Amino acid sequence: MPEQTSGDASAEAVATPVVTGSATIDRDLAEIISQPLPWERLAGKTVLVTGGSGMIPAYAVFTLLAVNEASRAGITVLAMVRDLEKARRVFGRAVERDDLVLVQGDVQRPIDIDAKVDLVIHGASPARPSLHAASPVDTIRANVMGAFGLLDLCVAAGGARFVLMSSAEVYGQRVSDGSLVAEDEYGSVDILTPRASYTEGKRAAETIAVSYHAQHDVPITIARFGHIYGPGMALDDGRVQADFTADVLAGRDITLNSDGSARRTYTYLADAITGMFTAILDGEHTAYNVADRDGFISIRDLAHAFTRARPQKGLTVRFREDVDHSRYNSVKGQGLDDARLRSLGWEPHVGLSRGVDRTIAWHEERGEGSSR
Repeated sequence: MPEQTSGDASAEAVATPVVTGSATIDRDLAEIISQPLPWERLAGKTVLVTGGSGMIPAYAVFTLLAVNEASRAGITVLAMVRDLEKARRVFGRAVERDDLVLVQGDVQRPIDIDAKVDLVIHGASPARPSLHAASPVDTIRANVMGAFGLLDLCVAAGGARFVLMSSAEVYGQRVSDGSLVAEDEYGSVDILTPRASYTEGKRAAETIAVSYHAQHDVPITIARFGHIYGPGMALDDGRVQADFTADVLAGRDITLNSDGSARRTYTYLADAITGMFTAILDGEHTAYNVADRDGFISIRDLAHAFTRARPQKGLTVRFREDVDHSRYNSVKGQGLDDARLRSLGWEPHVGLSRGVDRTIAWHEERGEGSSR
């Protein structure tokens, strides 16, 4: 698929559903729902998405609404959020739809849903790295208590499927650092650090889900996301992909806080969402890595990808010394092997260069930068 700039029309053969009013997001949605998946299996279902205003959960909500828009599937989407005002900003015009219901709630507390759900997608979790050390109790509680409460809801619903948005961090530090990690390869975690609240919270949530499957026969799917970027990513998120986006928008050279050699699997949001729904609708395994192996690159190479996205700005990549590295994930190479997901027929349809371009373009749509 040829690379294109911010005006790319890769969904030219697909009718674009107008769900959000954002040209970038609605184009993504058109491409997602055009993938050869059995979307009809969701017809008439009630789907609860927790953490609904977060970047990845919000795209899951938008995707379900796009399926309704394209095929009148009759899906009812319940988006659980803590902050209704923030959610209204995130969902924009979509909040006026009859098939979207905002539910105010916190998965750290007892969950009371006045509806029989068929599918639960659990995405509520503090995702910003700064929160893992600053609010470790909230971080681990959202993952652990959220899993218990939502799985109890699945049991009460009589067989609702539970989908956990998990993380590459469950793999920890491995001796064979630097290689792609398959779903059954685990390393060590220093559990006596507050930052482990995120890693251990996700690990516990996975075990809780497997336990409910064994004892209560709850169908489960675990989607382990790599490093995701795309529309909806806050510029002050704290992860490098957000920092790089902010730099390009502001016309600043990108300054790295290390030698930039650490490697991660960077995956565009629309490709990740397609991967998750592929696992949900076609998957037979319990856990799937949701990542694009072609995006397994160094932070330094990612920085260059961002500067290349807007060459007219003439930006460069610089390096800074004397940085407190204790604030950052110490894993030097953590790429996810996507072979299991690809065996289901999934493959990324956007990729790195166009994904970076679209991420920047979404912010530019909002007046946060200029493509000139």
